[in-house]
Amino acid sequence: MTKPESKKSGLAAINVTGKCGTSAAEQVNNGSVEPDQSTHIRAHVKQTSKESMHRRNTECEVYDDGTNTFFWRAHTVTVLFILTCALVYVTLLEETPQDTAYNTKRGIVASILVFLCFGVTQAKDGPFTRPHPAYWRFWLCVTVVYELFLIFILFQTVHDGRQFMKYIDPKLGVPLPERDYGGNCLIYDPGNTTDPFHNIWDKMDGFVPAHFLGWYIKTLMIRDWWMCMIISVMFEFLEYSLEHQLPNFSECWWDHWIMDVLVCNGLGIYCGMKTLGWLSMKPYQWQGLWNIPTYKGKIKRIAFQFTPYSWVKFEWKPASNLRRWLAVLGIIFMFLLAELNTFYLKCVLWMPPEHYLVLLRLVFFVNVGGVAMREIYDFMDDPKFYKKLGQQAWLVAAITVTEFLIVVKYDPNTIMLPIPFFIMQCWLLGILLIFTWTLWRFFIRGAPFYQRCCILFYFPSNTSLRGFIIPFRRSLGPSR
Repeated sequence: MTKPESKKSGLAAINVTGKCGTSAAEQVNNGSVEPDQSTHIRAHVKQTSKESMHRRNTECEVYDDGTNTFFWRAHTVTVLFILTCALVYVTLLEETPQDTAYNTKRGIVASILVFLCFGVTQAKDGPFTRPHPAYWRFWLCVTVVYELFLIFILFQTVHDGRQFMKYIDPKLGVPLPERDYGGNCLIYDPGNTTDPFHNIWDKMDGFVPAHFLGWYIKTLMIRDWWMCMIISVMFEFLEYSLEHQLPNFSECWWDHWIMDVLVCNGLGIYCGMKTLGWLSMKPYQWQGLWNIPTYKGKIKRIAFQFTPYSWVKFEWKPASNLRRWLAVLGIIFMFLLAELNTFYLKCVLWMPPEHYLVLLRLVFFVNVGGVAMREIYDFMDDPKFYKKLGQQAWLVAAITVTEFLIVVKYDPNTIMLPIPFFIMQCWLLGILLIFTWTLWRFFIRGAPFYQRCCILFYFPSNTSLRGFIIPFRRSLGPSR
């Protein structure tokens, strides 16, 4: 990776990402920490890898060479002036309509727009800077608005919540049947002489490219082939397990494993990994637009504005220690829950699959998911530097939980339908295997034989759990 070049003009270097965080060394130098803590902080700085320090430096400081100064400025005064002019126009020059419902809608939309104007200019920046920090601040504010909307829906009665959707679209608020993708599962139907492959063509709807594009983007978010494949396969098992609740989950076996896992999801993951390989190999050497002599170079530079400023390879290492293992399990669980919410929400709120609100929700998660995953990875990878979970990751987790609570409240009968016994046995077996492997990998493996026997078959009656486990863990040494 080539370090981005910058020309410090008379304007001085402009930091477009805001306060990305003061480094530990700077805290020591400017006296912001106590003297007795300085030794510990200096030791932590020395232990930080060069790659991690380079990541912080390149992504927290983006320098303007003087040619795009107007583009990088926040324009807080300009936005405030335009907003004030708009409000003055509405107050003094526009006649207020005598329609209460229309005025209510317009007032809510205006309130949201004012909040977005504030957030785009004043909100805290996240880890991404391209194509522009204001773009990611905008989606952060949209995340807040969406979470507030979900909280509002959660506090309504089931009838009022569903009828409230009519204010967004008058066509909503009507119960809709779920489509069943199962039925005749013959790939080649000899009984249909006109089109024996009609079952395949019936499954070829708008969800096929949506599956491919969705997994392509998810791969760019997760940046790990194994995690993507595990989530893809696990969701198919969830569809098998929950098809008694939603007919939409009922699919043919070849629709599950050939069309979804191998073709759509697999091809999307493959293309995503190829894109990740290109992003990790391309040189990141940025140059001012007006310093590029050719028009072809200028067009290429504008196109590269929509690529990352620098690149960080995700190395999840789930088996390295217990904390990372539990974090990866939590990420997979939240991903699967967010996927299930897509189907259950449109069921309980009576939204057809092709409705634009369903598409907008997917576009929303496309834009905020990458930031959330990056913040989660930073929090996992260097918890001493990133002491709290990022704002976008926190909001996405809250949204996922709130959506699930809406589903539980609005249609508890569907959620509580008993899972078939043999499916429950399979899930219990899987959970038991994960628990057993976790116990073996992080508590038993590498310990002397007598300690293995103690933890498996015997526990001293005169020793507390804390007094036994802590020396036992210390004896294992660092996690491998």
